[in-house]
Amino acid sequence: MSRTTPDGLIAARTGRACLPLPSNRLGLYLALRHWCSPGQRLLMSPVSADEILFLVLAAGLRPVMAPLSPRDGNIDVSRIDLAAVDAVLTTNLYGLPDQVAAFAGKILIEDVAHALETTVGGRPLGTFGQAGVFSLSKHAGAGSGGVLAVADPSDLKELTQARDRLLEPGAWRAELLSVATSAARRAAIRLGLVRPALRLMRALGMQEEREGYRIALRAEELERAGRKAAEPADAEPLPLFDSWVRADLHDYRARRGRPARWYQARALARVPRERDRRLAGVAELARLPCVAPGVRDHLDQPLFRVPMLVEERDAAVAELERHGVSTGYLYDPPYDDYAPGFVAPSPDPGPARWWARHVLPVDPLQARRALPVLRRLRPARW
Repeated sequence: MSRTTPDGLIAARTGRACLPLPSNRLGLYLALRHWCSPGQRLLMSPVSADEILFLVLAAGLRPVMAPLSPRDGNIDVSRIDLAAVDAVLTTNLYGLPDQVAAFAGKILIEDVAHALETTVGGRPLGTFGQAGVFSLSKHAGAGSGGVLAVADPSDLKELTQARDRLLEPGAWRAELLSVATSAARRAAIRLGLVRPALRLMRALGMQEEREGYRIALRAEELERAGRKAAEPADAEPLPLFDSWVRADLHDYRARRGRPARWYQARALARVPRERDRRLAGVAELARLPCVAPGVRDHLDQPLFRVPMLVEERDAAVAELERHGVSTGYLYDPPYDDYAPGFVAPSPDPGPARWWARHVLPVDPLQARRALPVLRRLRPARW
């Protein structure tokens, strides 16, 4: 496996066998389908991107909502009953690590989209469970791409076959446009041209218009899709859920050609060079009174985003944009409130609701530009 390819670079970091993918989303679905059986109960965070819930449902699993810690927005392991679930999906929100050691003995799928550079005890996240699923569009800013890292290389053959059955043809022109757009967006954010960058994303369908929740639930349609997916004749249920899963990334199953793979590898290779700047930004932001307490436990981690917990969050987002700082990665209210009837509710949804309402994720690479705004914000108190 070449170290000049995205999967080769992740393999070098993790020491695992790796499968290249067009998106993190497809990797999560493949992992859940491969290691879990339909009907099993999956413990997961109730605060994450909406499409993650639909991937779990497409895999035929019963989502069990975990209570969250107010300190870091991750699963509160002191308040869960692992005997009541079959598997665990971690989130590692904004790069803050879930307590992976607590899930030993369970099927563990690690979503490390936010945690490309996070380690626990010197060991990279994505190497603790049966599988770790990486995103190339977060830290690397490559606009697309994912990598599935597996503990047992013998699993790769079946996973590759499952991936290939789900891939759709790519389009050369669309791929070149995606690469150019991603590069332009990265440059605009680096230069503080956030508003033009957001307008460009919306014009190209990378950030879709919404009313209320980011993805409309459409409960009756979702229930029908679930029933059809459970029929024995339907071997690959994911396409039934495409209208939910594809939000803001319509080509999440499209094959990627040489331009995208070249751009992804270059972007991924750049990440270690930004490590010191990212760590410096984390340290600077951690001094603020509104920082999430869990950040101060991980000052040695080059986080994807530094979560602030603030009052009047929407006004803060708008003010940051005026200062050239893009926020992003704000999540809708917890799945308990979003999809009742489709999830087993958390025993205590309070912390998740509080985090979803108050969290303000800040890019540590933009810390200096954000500080004049952040210093004036009123901390939210739990």
